Amino acid sequence: MAMTVTASEETERQTGFTDQEKDRSAAESVGERLLGVLLDRVHLIPPRLVGSLIAQEVRTAGATDVSIHLQDLAQTTLRPLTGPGLVGEPLPIDDSLAGEAFRTEESIEEPLADGSVRLHLPMLDGSDRVGVLGLTLPRLTGYDRQLARRLAGLVADMIVTNDDYTDAFTRVRTVGPLNLAAHLQWQTLPPLSMTSPVVDLGGILEPAYEVGGDSFDYAFNEHVLHVAVFDAMGHGLEAATMATVIIAAYRHGRLAELPLTELYPEMDQAVATSFPGRFATAQLGRLDTETGVLSWVNAGHPPALWVRGSQVIGELTGPVSRPVGFGAGTPVVQTAQLEPGDRVLFFTDGVVEERLPGGEQFGEERLRELIEQTTAAELTCAETVRRLSHALMAARSGRTSDDASLLLLEWKGPPREDELDADIPEATATA
Repeated sequence: MAMTVTASEETERQTGFTDQEKDRSAAESVGERLLGVLLDRVHLIPPRLVGSLIAQEVRTAGATDVSIHLQDLAQTTLRPLTGPGLVGEPLPIDDSLAGEAFRTEESIEEPLADGSVRLHLPMLDGSDRVGVLGLTLPRLTGYDRQLARRLAGLVADMIVTNDDYTDAFTRVRTVGPLNLAAHLQWQTLPPLSMTSPVVDLGGILEPAYEVGGDSFDYAFNEHVLHVAVFDAMGHGLEAATMATVIIAAYRHGRLAELPLTELYPEMDQAVATSFPGRFATAQLGRLDTETGVLSWVNAGHPPALWVRGSQVIGELTGPVSRPVGFGAGTPVVQTAQLEPGDRVLFFTDGVVEERLPGGEQFGEERLRELIEQTTAAELTCAETVRRLSHALMAARSGRTSDDASLLLLEWKGPPREDELDADIPEATATA
């Protein structure tokens, strides 16, 4: 007996879609198609071609002159990805519209002579600044703005994810020669910035291409922000190697939820065993974001600076434990009560001990002045430390004989009731 096949069944057999599904696909918006196609195709191409895939699909959606710029390691320049369909040239972060989008983390609209509009969109992976997406549209609507912002977020995720599979993006970000020690240090760093409704954080390492022993780490678990800054003894590869061991020991203890009184001895033992006779200074901190109570252990570091408004109101002083590796038993844990909006700057000794051209030490007083100048601009922690680091470098006439690292955190205040985690209701089946 012969079977009768309807036209709709034949369509489904050939395409895999029913007529109803095809009708829904035809009605799909330009935005849904663009984001969907990028998600579908990104897994099917070599990672190095991600930029060209993005340019191709964005042009199909009606945009032109697509550019993807990534920040260089020193955070002074936006460097363009190159490839079929991509345009762009190196741009200064401090003096360009694309740089303004990067600095402010806000979309910048540039009207062009022919009536079209150039969009410069910050690419944020979560809250970490990756770079800037540029594209030109013949006209601009509210829908276009929303789609462009979502597209920039997706592009950031695509770049960060595929960065693990290719050297293409790292080569773009690396402007100068990167020594082996610095390469090792950059591999261990977390993202340079993080923000949430209750806390903001930004860090930076200098000199970006030659850093050897400085590093920092952080994690936001439950309602506690964990932060740490390290300065391993010496310079070059040996110091960088010791720093990686210190970070591994710190993360190991943090994952085990050790209190600071137990975490410090574990790190101390790891350094003493692996690098006899050597040491590292450290600051280990924990911020309870529900109460604003900051707890810390200072193992030989300069005291962190406490900033309120645009003024340095004091230092996080108190008993100082011996550096990690020298052993001092149970460390002294100190606490301070922050107010909403307060910031705390952790830094390594290379920031204040650098000698100026006349031989005078840079000093903490100059650091305080620069902090107050940059904080007055009311920028994010990430942009504040970027500007502060570059201001420090300029004030020292580019001289850097030691690593100089900064980690800035801000407590925005306790979470609001509507920001607290809520139970997720179970799905209800319907006929």
